Amino acid sequence: MLAGDEFGRLFDTFERTAFRLKNLAVYDVDEDREEIARFLAGEDMGPDWDDNPWVRSMTDKGKSVSRVHALRSPLPDYLRYELAAYPGNIKADESIGIIDPAEREVTGLPDHDFRLFDDRTVYRMHYTPGGKFIGGEPLPADRLTEYRGYRDVALTHAVPFASYRERHH
Repeated sequence: MLAGDEFGRLFDTFERTAFRLKNLAVYDVDEDREEIARFLAGEDMGPDWDDNPWVRSMTDKGKSVSRVHALRSPLPDYLRYELAAYPGNIKADESIGIIDPAEREVTGLPDHDFRLFDDRTVYRMHYTPGGKFIGGEPLPADRLTEYRGYRDVALTHAVPFASYRERHH
């Protein structure tokens, strides 16, 4: 069962930590279409790119926001756009790591995205085959250990975004 409002509220109500594993090769996000077009045209992306306001609103409260993104080359336009926005997230104190299977093979990760809030609530993310978000599925408490393990594997094998960016620019 996919949860909507309950899942959405977690972004404001988590107490300590919010972690995300991003695993898809393609994402299709309607809300980002205009901004992607500006990015691809080389236009100024505005102040939100310099210091992500949502991330900043969480980290200013002492909360930790982190993600690991497993990438596959070649990067489609959406992922190039998303990676270009990461420096503003990092400036707002989000921790971002990259796993590039072309550089390092990592086993022990799921083939899907998930979010882990406060080490006690996990949601599996569901998407259409084209990468359009359908919703988050709350997983039962007996799956927490498994997903904490996935998070730990991802964090252990990820390189900091800045290191990845230096090697690929």
